[in-house]
Amino acid sequence: MKQIDEARLESDLAYRFGYLLEFVGFGGDDIEAIHGAAGALAPLVPSLVDAVYDKLHGYDATWRHFVPRQHGYEGDVPTSVEDLSMDHEQIQFRKQHLARYLESLVTKPYDEKMLMYLDMVGKIHTPAAGSKELDVPLVQMNALMGFVADALIATITGLGLDRETEVKTLRAFNKLLWLQNDLINKHYVPAREAVA
Repeated sequence: MKQIDEARLESDLAYRFGYLLEFVGFGGDDIEAIHGAAGALAPLVPSLVDAVYDKLHGYDATWRHFVPRQHGYEGDVPTSVEDLSMDHEQIQFRKQHLARYLESLVTKPYDEKMLMYLDMVGKIHTPAAGSKELDVPLVQMNALMGFVADALIATITGLGLDRETEVKTLRAFNKLLWLQNDLINKHYVPAREAVA
């Protein structure tokens, strides 16, 4: 039985990620499958981003988080949810960020820099990073991740890949999204002391 330092899981990002990679079985074959899908997925990123934002726009509980100034955005900010249209500059700015995130998932190496990026994806949605006014509740982040997971599954199954490649790609993205979800959740759930 492998011994895991549970306290270190809460304090050492690389240790935590290494444990998660091993536990869910995310490895080189998965990265190869994800990167192998880049050519087919890249042209579909804009429609995937639009689908995500259409979903977010459908609920006041999600859309309200786009009213405060977003980190890095320098333009005019809306004054209310009612003033925030889909074509507002701040929404376009956020859509670009989501597109870059999705492109990074399928093109970048899964190294320490990528780990820091995936961790920041969770942190940036809290007051701990980016805008102090931005505090997206965990339930909204989980809802978003569930929607993104389903949208990716629908997109991948629509690519016409051979069955073996499709299954490998689906499993790889499933593992990746669970890893990302943990790196989101860790910024919401206070660290617990390891069980003795």
